[in-house]
Amino acid sequence: MVAHRRSGRALINQHQPGHRRATWTIRKVLSRVLFDGCALNDRGHAVNSSEPPIPGAATDIQLVDATGDLDGSDQASKLVSCQQIIEYQFQDDGLLLSALTHASGASHRLASNERLEFLGDAVLGLTVCQWLYEDYPEYNEGDLTKIKSAVVSRRSCGKVACELGLDRCLIVGRGVTRNRSFPRSLVSDVFESVVAALYLDGGSEVVRDRLKKWLATEVRHAVESQGAGNFKSSLQQYAQRELSSTPVYRMVRESGPDHRKSFLIAALIADRQFTAAWGSNKKDAEQRAASNALAELHDQPIPFPQD
Repeated sequence: MVAHRRSGRALINQHQPGHRRATWTIRKVLSRVLFDGCALNDRGHAVNSSEPPIPGAATDIQLVDATGDLDGSDQASKLVSCQQIIEYQFQDDGLLLSALTHASGASHRLASNERLEFLGDAVLGLTVCQWLYEDYPEYNEGDLTKIKSAVVSRRSCGKVACELGLDRCLIVGRGVTRNRSFPRSLVSDVFESVVAALYLDGGSEVVRDRLKKWLATEVRHAVESQGAGNFKSSLQQYAQRELSSTPVYRMVRESGPDHRKSFLIAALIADRQFTAAWGSNKKDAEQRAASNALAELHDQPIPFPQD
């Protein structure tokens, strides 16, 4: 018996160093590939040491493992809380449970939210694309693509998920909370998986109504940012939203020989004509006229005076 125990210890000691080195190496690689400076403090809140906080975003990400040890909640209460947040009662609670379960807290990989995340990415993209296509007819394909990319980015989805409180509904493994670090994509992923669960349980209309509410600010910011170099689009959006009117452009006069003409064009909204602007072609003149109109509407200096 003694000899058997000694041989057992010898066998364990023989393999322990290699096992420890392998474990250490795997952890180091994962920390470099998956983690980007986010850590959990002693209360389980997110602390980002490498990036500045997102303006206006909730910075405390609540992570609770599958046993609910961190705040005493359980899976059932998380399902109830999530349905209250998203204002939807699921017919199939199993879909929502899968959507909220990170791979670290799942009994097996297929029970996690990864498959729903895959579907949710497509549903989110399609819904936002249709939204932009219908609401912003003056934008071309390139502009719409840039706006859509900003709206459905991990940063935007993670920000919105935290603002809603979906981070408090996550079901994760003990290792995520105890190791004090987690992938930055975790919260944005659960946003996509919840979108997929809503789509499967309630249909596209349920998803569309909620995304238009949740992402309204993100869309507005993306449109305004994209419109910074497209003054006609910005002016049209402002005029339709604030003045219930659509701008038109009027040729004031032309100047120069046929091969080098210049055009003076003014923007008009309802009965108000704004300061006209010169351009080497009609397209440039209209853009400058729109810029002048935006400046006047916001009581700013005229960027393209006539003289």
